[in-house]
Amino acid sequence: MIMKKISGESDKNPRDYIANPSVMKVLVIDDEQSFTEEMCEFLKKSGYFCMEAWSGPEGMKILKNQKIDLLILDVMLPGMNGLEVLKLVKSTYPQLEVIVISGHGNMDTVISAMRLGALDYLRKPLRHSDVQIAIERSAKFIRLNQRLKQIEEKYSLISKTLEAKIERKFIGISPQIREVFDQAIMAAGHPDANVLITGESGTGKENIARVIHYSSARKDHIFYAINSSAITDTLMESEFFGHKKGSFTGAVSDRMGYFEVCNQGTLFLDEISDMPLNLQAKLLRVTEDKMITRIGDTNRIYTDFRLISATNHNIEKLVEKKKFRLDLLHRLNTLHIHIPPLRERPEDIRPLLEHFAGEYAHKYNRHGFTIANEVFEALSRYDFPGNVRELKNMTERAFILNRSDKFSIQDFPVKPTVQNKEAVKNKDLNLQAVETGLVKDALKSTGNNQKAAAEILGITRDALIRKMKKYNIKIIKTQD
Repeated sequence: MIMKKISGESDKNPRDYIANPSVMKVLVIDDEQSFTEEMCEFLKKSGYFCMEAWSGPEGMKILKNQKIDLLILDVMLPGMNGLEVLKLVKSTYPQLEVIVISGHGNMDTVISAMRLGALDYLRKPLRHSDVQIAIERSAKFIRLNQRLKQIEEKYSLISKTLEAKIERKFIGISPQIREVFDQAIMAAGHPDANVLITGESGTGKENIARVIHYSSARKDHIFYAINSSAITDTLMESEFFGHKKGSFTGAVSDRMGYFEVCNQGTLFLDEISDMPLNLQAKLLRVTEDKMITRIGDTNRIYTDFRLISATNHNIEKLVEKKKFRLDLLHRLNTLHIHIPPLRERPEDIRPLLEHFAGEYAHKYNRHGFTIANEVFEALSRYDFPGNVRELKNMTERAFILNRSDKFSIQDFPVKPTVQNKEAVKNKDLNLQAVETGLVKDALKSTGNNQKAAAEILGITRDALIRKMKKYNIKIIKTQD
């Protein structure tokens, strides 16, 4: 017997262990015909669809014509050995999972198989329970990948091609985030217009900038992201404009600056509000005529770059405080995209959490996990000061600390901070009642001194008297 059934072994169908059971298609490649026949007989009785091949080329022909979910592959094959077949399979069908088997395997073979992408490794002679457990593990992994693919297709707002270019995913279902995406695509259609992206830290401003660039006519040229607050004042001008050799100590060669590097591409300036005022004036000039002069040079250079800026500050208030130039703001703000914080679009929490959980399940080899509904309910009441970035970090922390496959609210310890809508609805929000109460409290705390009460309320004494008349607030004694 090539496969042995041990005494007391359960005949339970392997599909009973798989969430959302469906018929898996398995291909067995082994040059021992008796082994492949017995293996397929066992798999068919267990509820799987099974095909067999006795050589690598024969198996590749089946893979070309059939949709196979799992490959069981022997190492010792005539002609093309199993590791060669595995390498070819993974290059041609990277999503196909492979269990490698061998009767003569050593640790080097195991390591080679795993490095080539094998999901599991079994040694002959095999018992039914060995095969059952291996397929169970593989099936869970396959189902998880299918689930993740469905989630990404359902929740991702960008195509796979664009996703690969920006090296990021763009997940969301809320009307707010869809509006942001539509605005980004609109901006991409105007490749010369400057764009200002605002939003709290962690909302994904650089993601939007990348979507704009890689959806535009500039997509085949460079996208260069710079954090304006991370460059020292002394080097900032050299970094942006470049320099000539010998123009200052340390300038050992000619160097292009960011504006020149991004010719025909996009320069993304994150935290633009932290840029010093002296450089803001030079940036204003460059955005107008696209001409730059390297430090230590007199020749002017034309560079056709697109500028996308981002900030998490209230830039209008910075303008009022004379910390940011109003004329530069007008130049940067040709198109404005604001990304709402995560607390204002709670419907995006579930798809984002499921997406991040899938990423970390793959990273930490934690397949077949479940997340309790109480987690989603609690997170929907949390205000997420760190936004999407905080949710991602929170998810990774849960995968590191929890060693089971079930995640509960204990794995996502947050205090509800977003006020319940019903509670807000039931509150007394009558403006007259609120103002009347405030005026009475101010008068009471000052012994009916109208001037002092007006100061507490932040209004003039005349305004206080008008409110008292309006709401028929009477006092026994008035002090001046």
